[in-house]
Amino acid sequence: MTNTQVTLVQIDNYGPWTVTPEPRREADLQTMQSRLYADISQFVGNRGGYTFFTRFDNMIAVTNGCSLEDHALLQESVGNRYPVTLSLGVATGRNPVQALSDATERLQDAGSAQDKDRRECLEGRVIDEEYRTGEDVQIAHFDVVDATGNYTDELNAFDTFIEIEQGYAELMRHMRYAHDSLSFFVGGDNVIVVCPDLAASEYEDAIAHVEAAVDVEMQVGVGRGKSAHDAGYAAKHALETCRAHGTRVELEWETA
Repeated sequence: MTNTQVTLVQIDNYGPWTVTPEPRREADLQTMQSRLYADISQFVGNRGGYTFFTRFDNMIAVTNGCSLEDHALLQESVGNRYPVTLSLGVATGRNPVQALSDATERLQDAGSAQDKDRRECLEGRVIDEEYRTGEDVQIAHFDVVDATGNYTDELNAFDTFIEIEQGYAELMRHMRYAHDSLSFFVGGDNVIVVCPDLAASEYEDAIAHVEAAVDVEMQVGVGRGKSAHDAGYAAKHALETCRAHGTRVELEWETA
């Protein structure tokens, strides 16, 4: 049974800040957002977690193993180096969607994302070390079958992007509403999905759904672990098994 710890990272009062005292240059905003994401990703990654940029002003992290003190240190580090501050909502749940919903509610109760008086809120709870297990996090690593041959080497770069994004969007919707999972595009043709405890048949159904809906063929490796890093690394190995054997679904704990 999974027990995912999710952190919602929200930049405080970001919308109004981008246009005060006048609209800021878009290139400057994009640069700051990407650097902030990189720093948060590295901070959380050094503690075994994964961070996903989503809309940049809101980021989602899987933070099993990160304490509330770690979260407070992240806020302090960002506050010392950036012209913006972060509020963090932290929650746990048997499925990632419930954990994110609870984390979101924590921040919403503390104040609006555009409330100028809400600064560096840290709300929620973490999984105590004594209750952590090696099956707390389940990560599925999807990619497109032969994306280079079917898309990259055949279409122009933008049309390739459209095809890959269509596959991602359909997978994201299906996994969210059918399986309470959170899916994130991570570059190239790769999608990482944070899942509850799902069976191989449910991943097979997801792949079949995406192919039927948008004609994008995918494969997936799935791993479990005490942290996002552990589960994700196991998923990467399982995906390599897919590529080597021409299979579509591999569960690391069954192929190890």
